[in-house]
Amino acid sequence: MSYLQQINQEQLPKHIAVIMDGNGRWAKQQGKNRVFGHSQGVKAVRRTVEACVQAKIQYLTLYVFSTENWQRPPTEVQALMLLLGRTIKQEAKQLHKQNIRLNAIGNLDSLPSNARKHLQNAINLTQHNTGLTLTLALSYSSRWEITRAVRLIAQQVENGQLRAEHIDENTVTQALSTYNMPDPELLIRTSGECRISNYLLWQLAYTELFFLQKFWPDFQEEDLYKAVVDFQQRDRRFGKVK
Repeated sequence: MSYLQQINQEQLPKHIAVIMDGNGRWAKQQGKNRVFGHSQGVKAVRRTVEACVQAKIQYLTLYVFSTENWQRPPTEVQALMLLLGRTIKQEAKQLHKQNIRLNAIGNLDSLPSNARKHLQNAINLTQHNTGLTLTLALSYSSRWEITRAVRLIAQQVENGQLRAEHIDENTVTQALSTYNMPDPELLIRTSGECRISNYLLWQLAYTELFFLQKFWPDFQEEDLYKAVVDFQQRDRRFGKVK
């Protein structure tokens, strides 16, 4: 029996976050350059999106490019940005056809104009779709996001729109990039690394973590279904006694 058949539709995680790790190491194993690994990683993204549609997941957020990734060799960064823009342009119509809504979080102003243009076009095209919400974390880091949220809240206090004593967890949540979606209930990371890497730190407070040994280009639909089945078998107490 496949893992998809084992999924309980009554206990689905609404939101799955993914750290897509291992493209470069996978390429090295194949005797190829790192950019080849990233291009093959795009195929894994397609499989993952399709798997979420099949499993009826409502939100999928992918860690595509972190603020730290800008420190990689310029040739790799340039190739990644070209791949990003080209992929979004190619996939936009298919996303729309599948009723998928595209979203993006991060310091999007730092992206090259061409990639930013294709991203905005795809977001505009799919903005009224009602199926899976696919969010791309681009030029994103959680510390950047939280720092930005603190500035927004401080500005509200300075403008007299908010009193300091009224600041609570909801105030912070509403100032984050993810204010319009539920927190992830399941985080999947590939490549065998067991860390969060500055990703959705506030939002992952009670998220179940699933670490997979295989590199991202090898990630298959069954891997996502297996993670969901594993999630459904966990005892989630949120610090309470059941």
